[in-house]
Amino acid sequence: MEPANTMKANRPAGRYGLLLKQAQALLEGENDWVANLSNIAALLSSALPQINWVGFYRMKGGELLLGPFQGKPACVHIPVGKGVCGTAVQRNATQVIPDVRCFPGHIACDCDSVSELVVPLRAQGRIVGVLDIDSPRAERFGDADARAMEAIAELVSRSCAWDG
Repeated sequence: MEPANTMKANRPAGRYGLLLKQAQALLEGENDWVANLSNIAALLSSALPQINWVGFYRMKGGELLLGPFQGKPACVHIPVGKGVCGTAVQRNATQVIPDVRCFPGHIACDCDSVSELVVPLRAQGRIVGVLDIDSPRAERFGDADARAMEAIAELVSRSCAWDG
């Protein structure tokens, strides 16, 4: 039988509670968006099982522009309304896609990606970017994953000076 603290860390709520605390510690006292997005991408990459890409896109010039990430090289520019990331911006809503092969207009940057979770980053009443997480496993992301990543996205959004 596993120790109680290990069991708690393996449950989504326990794992995500700890992950949020780690994110808070990494962001504390820092407002540079490059530093913060880099550290959060690295944290999520090392902490989340069964993912193959995690990173950020920033809104710039009316489209999404690749930011700090962990994984294979990625698409650099994504128009609003295109792919899962662009759809998240257009709809101003988190996108949980069980199988991207069934998503109309999916942009295949990595052919190993099967499911995707995209969360808008908001600051001062506008979308400033997205958090994008891919998995090689179908139906990898559920409601608990979405809520946890929304909490992290909110923390990141509040922590960054987006104009700098």
